[in-house]
Amino acid sequence: MSKLNIYTDADIDKELIKHKKIAIIGFGSQGYGQGMNLVDSGCDVVFGLRKGGSSWAKAADYGLKILPISEAVKQADIIQILIPDEVQSEVYKNEIEPNLHEGQYLMFSHGFNIHYGFIEPKSGVNVIMVAPKAPGHTVRSEYKANKGVPSLIAVEKDYTGDSKAVALSYASAIGSGRAGVIETTFKEETETDLFGEQAVLCGGCDYLIKTAFETLVEAGYSPYMAYFEVCHELKLIVDLIYEGGIENMHYSVSNNAEYGDYTRGSRIINSETKLRMKEILSQIQDGSYAKEFMTEFKSGSKNFNTLRKESENHLIEKTGSEIRSLFSWNDREKLVNRNKN
Repeated sequence: MSKLNIYTDADIDKELIKHKKIAIIGFGSQGYGQGMNLVDSGCDVVFGLRKGGSSWAKAADYGLKILPISEAVKQADIIQILIPDEVQSEVYKNEIEPNLHEGQYLMFSHGFNIHYGFIEPKSGVNVIMVAPKAPGHTVRSEYKANKGVPSLIAVEKDYTGDSKAVALSYASAIGSGRAGVIETTFKEETETDLFGEQAVLCGGCDYLIKTAFETLVEAGYSPYMAYFEVCHELKLIVDLIYEGGIENMHYSVSNNAEYGDYTRGSRIINSETKLRMKEILSQIQDGSYAKEFMTEFKSGSKNFNTLRKESENHLIEKTGSEIRSLFSWNDREKLVNRNKN
């Protein structure tokens, strides 16, 4: 195992980024989180958005400086592209690339379009990555709490010779220097990120929860009890693992729960599951998943929209919404407010 090097604020020139003009392209989850943190850190930030779009209105409500994407790119030193993966290549071709000039820093928070060749930057520009390991809303909430989320940085092209220092300074300004910044590559970040999302964090977790919920409900148990047992309590378990690893969770739960983990978990997640995971990883590595994803969205997203609607209409969503509306935790300020961020 290679040695892990973690940079913190003590290792970083935090003032470097304040001498650069930053264009944040997009005001979705990451655009909101990173952009607002940069502003609060005293950076010179402009948001490049589609005029008349919903993101333009949201950013305007915060009193932020906004320009059309092409204009934002022209005047920036750093262009951080935080629009969805599936539209980045088109926006890059039409609005970003024609307005790039020598010495600028083209930045990403996911290596997808660079690694798979959907975007091929012209010569004379730096290509770097700062990838917070959390959704943008959490990047923002942790910063506001005087904390931060870890970030990955990577340098694909270092035209001016200072790309790593710029990436580190940017990461510090969004709060990651408080937690830790780790150096990687575009390839490693892209492939491990996609695998984690598909096998565990989103795909694996989503379907594990729904399948367990369905099993209990189909056996005649209340959907409310099923929701609490297989969905609501998951956060409590993940928090324990996040804080101190799997053994920290084992220390906190009952002996009964721990024994059930050791003796029943491998019946659910087993060698067959691992084989499926290897197939998923292979499709990420050979680019076939990336091609499938881009084809889906360029052809109108019919399958994606059908799957999204099916998920939204699942009984667990109706049950969870009803439960959350009745309990005190629903009264706190939420990370995600779709009307504002």
